[in-house]
Amino acid sequence: MDPLRLIRGLVVSAIALGGTIHTATANAADLSVRIYSGDDTLLRIGPALFEGGKTLNLSVGIGSSAFRRSDDPPNVLWTLGDRGPNIACGDMKATTGVELTCRDVKNGRVYPTPSYAPSIYRVMLLDDGRFRVTDVITLKDRDGVPLNGMPNPTRTATTETPLDGAGKRLQQDLRGIDAEGLVRLADGSFWISDENAPSIAHFSADGQLIARHVPAGTETEFAAAPYQTLGSLPTILAKRQANRGIEGLAISPDERFLYFILQNPLANPDQAAYAAARNTRLFKIERASMRVVGEYVYTLDDPRSFRRDPSRKQSDPRISELMALDEDRLIVLERTERTTKLYEIELAGATNILGSRWDDGATRPTLEQSELTAIAVMPVTKTLRLDTADHPEIAGKTEGMALLGDGALALINDDDFGIGGERTQIAVVRGTVIARK
Repeated sequence: MDPLRLIRGLVVSAIALGGTIHTATANAADLSVRIYSGDDTLLRIGPALFEGGKTLNLSVGIGSSAFRRSDDPPNVLWTLGDRGPNIACGDMKATTGVELTCRDVKNGRVYPTPSYAPSIYRVMLLDDGRFRVTDVITLKDRDGVPLNGMPNPTRTATTETPLDGAGKRLQQDLRGIDAEGLVRLADGSFWISDENAPSIAHFSADGQLIARHVPAGTETEFAAAPYQTLGSLPTILAKRQANRGIEGLAISPDERFLYFILQNPLANPDQAAYAAARNTRLFKIERASMRVVGEYVYTLDDPRSFRRDPSRKQSDPRISELMALDEDRLIVLERTERTTKLYEIELAGATNILGSRWDDGATRPTLEQSELTAIAVMPVTKTLRLDTADHPEIAGKTEGMALLGDGALALINDDDFGIGGERTQIAVVRGTVIARK
């Protein structure tokens, strides 16, 4: 397809939805990309044997998120590993050669190494094109017990059934977290977003869970958890589609505000609505009070516009990272499995729907089922800053991004713990127009 025709089509579609997509990328020829790889022994898990099937050589995936404070060393990133190696029950035959009976297991997911503890990684980029892990901070509860990647035993939000490599059921666990978004504060503590619960959680500098914030009304489901749980997030968030919760997290440079965004539209009122919807939600929190002060609509792109892997399935595009350049000016990482687009957005001019009927679970049609022009809701305006379809050397499934000390953009992929043979790479892109004021 002619790229100019595609861009015009996207702009027309965006206007029809009540928003605008601008194209303001740097010339692809003016960009330079350098790929950093690593073979750090800290990232080796080793072989996972599936009886009667394959042996997978697993490694630690550290690319679920990336963050760098302006006062960090210029070549240092903080990155994040999610819940550990996992395989959807229905994908076991193709992935491992072992076929499990999945019909009687609701949302079954296999965890070959269920003891894996989600962790934060301090990563240094070296002059020779490698990266090295210089510190690992294991996430743990208030008693110092490491967290794990098991789904929580939630009742309101849908969840998954964990299985071992032979298909035997594992226990859901309140210590489980699917860590996906990361920011680090001036005091050394961390905020992490969770895709599964969904939740956002505050951790001390040494990785101890201080408080976990969940949708209002669901905090009683965590009453037995070995950490503090607060029902401070909007109730509507419990309608997130399984495995498509809060993946992007950011903080304003002055640390006054946290921002988080859902990976995909809510399953509101049901999964069919999620599958067809383009309207996902972005939230703004005043950090001092932990009060939600803003909720905005971000409209996902047409799946046909992702040039490496176009499709007609609207749930293929998803949001995997968020980075704040200034207060209310952010970069959104929107991707498919092979194509990543970075959009700059501003909240100014977008409709703040917080506390409106769109947060009421009884509203029909829901926000996810509505055309925005028909309901007088203005989404955030999107300006395209980078499209990796122009740079095939950048790995697919990019999930982490941060600005280095010299203003270059670092992108890191989620290698799914090497299940498919992928390995972590960090792409450093120079010449973008992504910058703080």
